[in-house]
Formats: sequence, C-alpha cells, structure tokens
Amino acid sequence: MNEIKQQTALIIEDNEDNMVLIASLLENAGYEYVWADTGEKGVNLVQSLKPDFVILDIQLPDILGNEVLKRIRLMDDSVANVPVIAMTSYAMTGDRDKLLKEGCDGYIEKPIDPMRVISQIKAIIEEVA
Repeated sequence: MNEIKQQTALIIEDNEDNMVLIASLLENAGYEYVWADTGEKGVNLVQSLKPDFVILDIQLPDILGNEVLKRIRLMDDSVANVPVIAMTSYAMTGDRDKLLKEGCDGYIEKPIDPMRVISQIKAIIEEVA
C-alpha cells in the first residue's frame, strides 16, 4: 500500500506567538512543519530540508524576508521554485504587489484569520503547482 507523504512547511517567523498559532493550524490540517526564527536559519533550512512550501515573515531580526526570498530564488533548481507565501503585517499600499513581483507566490496579511488561513495556503500552493 502506498503511503501518502505529508507536505512539509518551513515557517520562517521570529515571533513565537505567531509561530505557535501557524504551527497549530498547519498541524491540524495534516501538514508537518519546521520552524526557523531567523532569516539565515530559514535560508539554510530551505536548502537542506527542501520543504513543499515556505511561509515567510518579512520583518525578521537578522535579514529582511525580501532578502531571504531573493536567496531562495537563486538556489539550485531543487528548491529555487518552492512556493513562498509571505505572511506579514507589512500592509502598506503596494507591499503585496511588491512582494509578489519580487517572487512570492502568495501574500497573507497579519493578523491572520485562523478560520481562513489554511484554505488561503492551499489555494496558493495549488495555483503554483
């Protein structure tokens, strides 16, 4: 019998409260996850973990999410095209479009809506596939 592999998310998020909420929602929806609390850790984990998708905060303590995204997109083909979903409180006019233009596959504004976030993530991943 073939086992269905659970999809793994890499969550790059420095706020522990946000991380706990996102992780709980993902886990309840059947996803596995790995957490990186800095951009540098996230970049390193993308290469070694090869996640099915990345949830990326933009305001990180070491390097901005935009730089993390740029580094991911410059990696080898095994990870360069991983779906990256910005999940951020960066909600100024034009931020969403700027992040999508820079290579994010989706954008979810914080504070997240726990009732909608999994369907938003699934829609973005399916659109990319």
